[in-house]
Amino acid sequence: MTKAFSDYQATDFQNDLAQTAKSVESTLASLLTIAHGNERENQVIEAMRQGALAGGKRLRPALTVGAARLFGVELDNVLITASAIEMLHSYSLVHDDLPAMDDSPLRRGKPTVHVLYDEATAVLAGDGLLTKAFEVLSAEATHPDPLVRCQLVTGLAKAAGERGMIGGQMLDMIAEETDLSEVEIVRLQQKKTGALIAFSCEAGGICAGAGEREMASLKIYGANIGLAFQIVDDLLDLESTAETLGKPAGRDKEAGKLTLIDIYGLDAARAKAQMLVKEAQDAITWAGEKAGFLHRLAEFVLHRSY
Repeated sequence: MTKAFSDYQATDFQNDLAQTAKSVESTLASLLTIAHGNERENQVIEAMRQGALAGGKRLRPALTVGAARLFGVELDNVLITASAIEMLHSYSLVHDDLPAMDDSPLRRGKPTVHVLYDEATAVLAGDGLLTKAFEVLSAEATHPDPLVRCQLVTGLAKAAGERGMIGGQMLDMIAEETDLSEVEIVRLQQKKTGALIAFSCEAGGICAGAGEREMASLKIYGANIGLAFQIVDDLLDLESTAETLGKPAGRDKEAGKLTLIDIYGLDAARAKAQMLVKEAQDAITWAGEKAGFLHRLAEFVLHRSY
């Protein structure tokens, strides 16, 4: 008999999530090594390490690992891919925190890269992490099949580019000056946050050689998780504190940005996030007990406090 999701206990999930984060941290550290004899250039590598190794939920790598598990592929086989995606995510945070963008002094409860160094070094550190992510994905050590590596590179580029995260960031900047409609706010969130989250799921399937139907289910799961994540993020920004979040709270309200909370109201926004998580979980029921980690991860996104 196939085990139910409920057979995968919350304590097992917490242990798996912590182990995934620890493994990603170790892999990132090994990929971002300080070069001896190049002391002057090492400052940018140190800044890159600061941006990538400052902790965090490691949600995107966990999604990649969880998606690969649906097909019986375990952590070690997708760890480099997951870490490359986290490099790109870290680049976006380093640049988001810059004075020209969100002007944030804190990230994950620690001083941001431009505060620790300077703005120019932070720009270069972000550029370095972005570039390094594609170097890592294109390397044979990531996957023996060059077609798989090409699919990973192309998918990440699309998720991060002008029709994905960058496009969403542009909409986010426009939102400071203009009230967006509900459709535009959803599009902003699908691009800025959702695109990379969705690709993180797809990347696990790509690494595992998933078929079309399985990839379609991962896309549904990822798209729903991405939007639910952003709704919860907006709720936390409104209701939580800087101490809990590890970054300044209330920034959207200060900037005059409309969110789905403003459109729906608090209760309806929470209900929307719950519905999205349920639809995500339903999309992967075909995998049985192997979907336990992703099932719990969806609940984590919904109930997180940071």
